[in-house]
Amino acid sequence: MTHAEAEKRIVQLRETIDKYRYAYHVLDESLISDAALDSLKHELYTIEQQFPGLVTPDSPTQRIGGKALPEFKKVTHRAPMLSMEDVFTPEEFEAWVARVSKLARRELPQPPSSKEGGVALFCMPKIDGLAMSLTYRDGVLVSAATRGDGRVGEDVTQNVRTIESVPLRLREGGVRRSALGVRSGREPRAESREPMHLPSVIEVRGEIYLPVKDFEKMNRALKKAGKPAFANPRNAAAGSIRQLDPAVAASRPLQFIAWDLVTDVGQKTESEEAELLKGMGFKFAPHSALCKTLHDVQAHWHSLQEKRKGLGFWIDGMVARVNDNEVFDALGVVGKTPRGLIAWKFPPEEATAPVKDVAWYVGRTGALTPVAVLDPTWIGGTTVKHASLHNLDEIHRLDVRVGDTVVLFKAGDIIPKVKRVLKEMRPKGAHEIGAPRVCPVCGEPVHRREGEVAIVCTNRRCPAKNAEAVLHAARAFGIDGIGPSTVEQLLETGLVKRPSDIFALTADDVMTLEGFAEVSSKKLIDEIHRRRTIALDHFITGLGIRNVGSETAYDLAKHFKTIKELMDADMDTLTAVPQIGDVVARSIVEHFKDAYHRETVEGFLKHGVRVVRPKMAAAQPLEGKTFVLTGTLETLEREDAEEKIKQLGGKASGSVSKKTSYVVAGAEPGSKLTKARDLGVPVLNEKEFLAMLGRT
Repeated sequence: MTHAEAEKRIVQLRETIDKYRYAYHVLDESLISDAALDSLKHELYTIEQQFPGLVTPDSPTQRIGGKALPEFKKVTHRAPMLSMEDVFTPEEFEAWVARVSKLARRELPQPPSSKEGGVALFCMPKIDGLAMSLTYRDGVLVSAATRGDGRVGEDVTQNVRTIESVPLRLREGGVRRSALGVRSGREPRAESREPMHLPSVIEVRGEIYLPVKDFEKMNRALKKAGKPAFANPRNAAAGSIRQLDPAVAASRPLQFIAWDLVTDVGQKTESEEAELLKGMGFKFAPHSALCKTLHDVQAHWHSLQEKRKGLGFWIDGMVARVNDNEVFDALGVVGKTPRGLIAWKFPPEEATAPVKDVAWYVGRTGALTPVAVLDPTWIGGTTVKHASLHNLDEIHRLDVRVGDTVVLFKAGDIIPKVKRVLKEMRPKGAHEIGAPRVCPVCGEPVHRREGEVAIVCTNRRCPAKNAEAVLHAARAFGIDGIGPSTVEQLLETGLVKRPSDIFALTADDVMTLEGFAEVSSKKLIDEIHRRRTIALDHFITGLGIRNVGSETAYDLAKHFKTIKELMDADMDTLTAVPQIGDVVARSIVEHFKDAYHRETVEGFLKHGVRVVRPKMAAAQPLEGKTFVLTGTLETLEREDAEEKIKQLGGKASGSVSKKTSYVVAGAEPGSKLTKARDLGVPVLNEKEFLAMLGRT
C-alpha cells in the first residue's frame, strides 16, 4: 500500500467509524455489529502503525468514547480511563508478548519473568458491559462515573447505588495484609493476618452488565407490555444506567464486576489486587488466572472461548495484563493505550474487507460461482482471502462492486459469505460486476439454465469440471493422497481423463508426476487398491449427480439394490422413493441419459471397483433422528461415526438446525456446538453417543 492509498483509505475508515460510533454512543442506535466495527477499527489501527505520520489527534484510535450526555453532571477522572489495543490472531498476540518482554528487560534489568523468558501475565475475561469508575471516601461510595471520553465521564452515582453487587460501604475489616504477596508466592508474616487500614480515598474500576437470563426475561416482559426490546445485554446495561430516574435502574437486575484497584494500598501485582478487591466486598472478574508461560495464556484463552456461552454474561475476548505493577508502570503508555495491557478478542463472526476483484470458479457440474477476492482477513479463527457471492442474482441483490468494503460473516466452519456492502465507503470508479460470457477456464460459451440462477459452462470436457469431478470421486471413495495438485498433473499428462481412470493407475504412472518417488508412488497405488470396495451410497455420491448429496444418496441406496437399477430408473420409479422429489429425480434421469456418465460407471466396474449395498442393522433405533458431529472423537473417526448412524437408521448432517435431533460434541468443538445451545438442541458427549450406538 502506497502512502497516497493509505491516506485515502484512512479518511474512509475514520469517517465510517465515526458515523457508527456516534449512532451507538450518542444516539443509542446500533447500525453495525460489534465484530464488524472492531474489524474496521483494527484495519485503521494497522494502517496507522504502518504510516505513523498519518496519525492525527481526531483519529478514532486516539479517543476512547463519546462526549458525556448533557443530562448528567460531568466528572473528571483522577487518572484517565485508558483504552486497550485489540489483537485478533495468535500471531498478533505473540508479537505483543515479545515486544512487552523486550521493553520490560530494557526498562527493568531484572523484571519478574516467566518460564519462557517473558513477563508473567494476569488474564481476565473481557466482559462486554459498561465500564465504571467507583470512588469511596472513608469507605463509603461517593461517586460512580462512566468512562466518557476517558478524562471526563458522567456522574451516575444514584443509579449505580441501586446495584446490589456494588458495596455502599467497603468491608475494610475483610481486607487483611495476608492478601499482599499470597498470589505472588511470598509467605506472609504472622502479623499480616491483621486487618488493613485503607486510605481515605479508594478508586475501583469494573464493568456493569446484565446477566443473559435476566436480560431475556426483561425483554419478554417489555414485548408483552408492547414496549421495544433491547438489542443485547450491553445495550440494556448502558440504557439502564443512563436513565435519569434511579427507579428505572433499580428495577433492572444489573450486576457489577471489578477488575482494577486504582488506588495504591501496597499491592505489587494484579493478582494481589484481585484478592484485595474480594476482601473489600467486590466480585472480581471470574475465571481469571495468573499465567507464567505463553502456552498457559493461549490455553486460558481457548478455555474462556469454550466457556463463554455458559458464563451467564457476555464476554468478547480475554484481557492480558502484565502482572507485576512495577513493570506495568515502567512500560508506560503509547497514545491512549497502556503498553502492558492488551485485549485478545475471540474470533469474530463478522469482519470487514475491501473487494479487490471477483473471480469465477467452475464446479464439477459446470456451474460458475462468483467469489470475492479480498486482502487476508481474520474471521472465525482463520485467515481468509475469498468470500462467496453465491451467484449473479446475489451480487445484484447486495449491489456488490469491485472496490467496495463489505461485511463478511462466517457460516459455520466454511468459506465466509458477504453479508452487506458499506456503501458510504464506496470509492469513485467502483465498477459493477457483470455476468461472464465465456468459461474462465476453457473459454467456451456459458449459458443460464432456464428457471435457475446458475450460469453454466457448456463444454462437457471443461478441464475445471473434470478436475472437480475427479477430486469429488476420490473423496467419496476415501482415497488419501489425491489432492488438487496431483489431479492437475494426472489430467495434464493424460493419465486420467475421467474419474474412473484413477483405478487404472500404476506405480510407474504415478512416478512420472512431480513430487512422487518409488515409495510414495507405491503408497498411493496401495491406497487406491484398498478403496476398490465401496458402499452404494458413497458410490452414488462420488458420481457427482446434480442435486444429489450424501443424504439423498443414502436414501437411494436403501431403495435400489444395484447401481444398474438406479441408472435405469425412470421418473415414476424415482419419485416413488421416500424423500425424492421431481427436481432430484429429473437430475438423476438426465445424468444417466448422458453416455459419458454411463461410460464412467462402466469404467469403475471395469477397473475392479466393487459396489456393495450399505450395511444396515436389523434394528433401526435411530430412524427419524438427525445427528451433527463437531470436534474430535477419541474412539471413532468422523466418517466411521456417520456410517454407524446411517446403519442404525439415522441421518448425519453437516449443519445444525431446529430439526437436528442431537449434536455430538468431541474435543475442541466448533461453532456448531454454540448454535446447538442457542437453538436448544440436545448435546451428547462421546460416552453418551457411544451408549446410544449400543457400544461401551
